[in-house]
This record gives sequence, C-alpha cells and structure tokens, in this order.
Amino acid sequence: MDQVLLITGGSRGIGAATALLAAQRGYAVAVNYTANSLAADEVVRQIRASGGNAITVQADVADEAQVLAMFEKVDAKLGRLTALVNNAGVVDAAQRVDEQSLARWRRMFEINVFGTLLCAREAVRRMSTRHGGSGGAIVNVSSVAATLGAPNQYVDYAAAKGAVDVFTLGLAREVATEGVRVNAVRPGIIDTEIHASGGQPDRAQRLAPQIPMQRPGTAQEIANAIIWLLSDEASYATGSILDLTGGR
Repeated sequence: MDQVLLITGGSRGIGAATALLAAQRGYAVAVNYTANSLAADEVVRQIRASGGNAITVQADVADEAQVLAMFEKVDAKLGRLTALVNNAGVVDAAQRVDEQSLARWRRMFEINVFGTLLCAREAVRRMSTRHGGSGGAIVNVSSVAATLGAPNQYVDYAAAKGAVDVFTLGLAREVATEGVRVNAVRPGIIDTEIHASGGQPDRAQRLAPQIPMQRPGTAQEIANAIIWLLSDEASYATGSILDLTGGR
C-alpha cells in the first residue's frame, strides 16, 4: 500500500526538511502552506525532480472549512492518508503575559492547538480501523518551551505547546487499538525562519551558549526523528514525546 503523508506548514523549515526526507523514503507527500505558495512549490519541485510524488495543498489550519477541503484534496489526488505531521505553528514577538492581548492568544491557540486537533481528527477518520482505515501514524511538533514555560518571551506559545503534549498522550491512548500511533517531537532551539517571524532572526545563534551542545539544532535533525516516528521502526512507540534539544 502506498504511504501518503500530509505535512502542515510544509513549505519551510522543519516541515520542508521532513517533506523532502519522506519523499526519499517513498511517501507520496502533500505539502500544506498558508500563504507562501512559492516556497511550497519549490519543495514539490525538488521532490518531483528526484522522482517522487508530491502536491501542494493550501489551507489555514485554524479554519475548519479549509482543513476539510485540504483533506478531501489529498484523498482525491494521493489516496487514503497513512501519515500526518502536525507541523504548522506560529510564534509572536517576545512579550510578558501582562503585555499580551486576547487577539494574540486567540491566534496562538487557533493555529497551534485547534489546527493540530482539527488535522488529527480528520487523519483519524481516515486511518483508524474503526473507520475502515488500515492504520497510520501521527507526529505532532511540539516545543521544549512546553517544559520551560518561556518566561519573558512566549508564555502563550509554551502554553499552546503544553496543550499539544497532553493532546498527544490522550489521543495516542484513545486510538491505540485502532492501528493509529500518535507521538510528538519537542524541538529545542532550531535554526529555522520561525525566529525571524517573531522578530528575532538571530535568536538561534544568540542562544547557542545556553545549550549544552553549544549549537542550535537543524531542521534536518528534527526531520530525521519525525520520519523515524512515522516508520515501522517505531512500531511500539505511541504516546511518546521525544525531546530534541541538544541537552537543554
């Protein structure tokens, strides 16, 4: 059976690295993006140039109608989903909680939490033996911020990722007898574009001295772990949260 993978936020950073590696391992890959179609198109171009099968799928994961349409497109173009990576996420400018707005919190949770729940729900409806599926695997991309709290920076982001961790554990146990494994990775400081989106493009290098390994991680290092968790090599792993932090 063909392995069909949807990666949310797949046009850049960890998502793009995961898409490229998955294609090398034989997955047909749906690369989700919200706005940057050029970046998503480039990931798909690279996959196809190497003989792989990939499509782009535009959707804002915080919008239920768009999520439903995205999954229907994957069904139609690639076939029944067997793997999902919930990678789409946002940060915001570094602020204390007493400076933050409700609008900021709503955006943070709608994308990072509700988007993860929505996509996981639709994936389970396709993968679970209870729904006529033949099984599958979900990997949620959390953050070590969930264990550190991210004070004076991103407490709301850390709280959202804490919700993702708990959701991972609960869903894993809920569908464990239905052929679906659910795990998470919890990256530390990774050298990707997400820091620039929060107004700190040099953050990964600036914080390197605080990391026991004295360097930020790479998107490829996180992608390696995600693909392992999706694979049959991780067949006994469910409800696991893998810290990838350089010791932090």
